Amino acid sequence: QVQLVESGGGLVQAGGSLRLSCAASGSIFNINAMGWYRQAPGKQRELVATITSSGSTNYADSVKGRFTISRDNAKNTVYLQMNSLKPADTAVYYCNGDTVTTGRAIINSWGQGTQVTVSS
Repeated sequence: QVQLVESGGGLVQAGGSLRLSCAASGSIFNINAMGWYRQAPGKQRELVATITSSGSTNYADSVKGRFTISRDNAKNTVYLQMNSLKPADTAVYYCNGDTVTTGRAIINSWGQGTQVTVSS
């Protein structure tokens, strides 16, 4: 009923920037919290940043001051601006969202992931 599609990943040199986007579609009434998570090879998935429907944000300590999460509620889209990228940021980045459907069900959804690779 709800699909999340990420885009914007790629290969970048250390110190560079990337902007990830995640668009939600389907039977959406509104979207509550949205967030970005990442999973590096051999590691567990970890929280990167979250944002509530009112715009309150939360960041992992490892990305504070470098990454910025934002959202466009009219477009059901969440963004992650990543600056000063480091090789340690290399991972598959996943979008997550808590959606209230038109049928008033609450669904937690994940995107398919987008690869971010930072070369040294």
